[in-house]
Amino acid sequence: MAAVAVLMGFSACNNGAKMEEANKTDTATMVAPVAETPAAPTEEGVMVGGAMMVPSKNIVENAVGSADHTTLVAAVKAGGLAETLMGDGPFTVFAPTNEAFNALPAGTVEKLLKPEMKKDLVSVLTYHVVPGALKASDLTDGMMLTTVQGQKLKVSQKDGVVMINNAKVTISDVISSNGVTHVIDAVLLPSAKK
Repeated sequence: MAAVAVLMGFSACNNGAKMEEANKTDTATMVAPVAETPAAPTEEGVMVGGAMMVPSKNIVENAVGSADHTTLVAAVKAGGLAETLMGDGPFTVFAPTNEAFNALPAGTVEKLLKPEMKKDLVSVLTYHVVPGALKASDLTDGMMLTTVQGQKLKVSQKDGVVMINNAKVTISDVISSNGVTHVIDAVLLPSAKK
């Protein structure tokens, strides 16, 4: 019986030491300040195709997020222009939506995406790109813009609506780290070279 009492006493002491140690841990946890992670500041941008286009991303990185520009992104990749449009720039891009591509005659997009049509595809795509970063406020009525492709685009303005050739700018001033994008509602087609 004495042995049982000693064992119980030893066990109680041991449990008491464990409890005391556990309490120290709990107290230390409670006393230590909990560092709160500050909320990351949300970067301002423009919503395009269900995604926020932000200045910290380049033109291609922003375009990839837009559900309205999947055809344009596929064309840029097929034309081998993604790396260029991810470069320093600055560039101004007039970006046709998927609807704009769908409005082209049936089979046009599929034809342009064929490997043997790469030269024509690049010509169409670079006709949508102007060197420099031009915001909407820089685009004045009657202005002529020389594209990377070499031909010119005409800017017209009426009642606050900006047109680039026959395409209406529907979303302007999408700022990226390497330029500006303006969403347009039609595909710009260069004139056939003679």
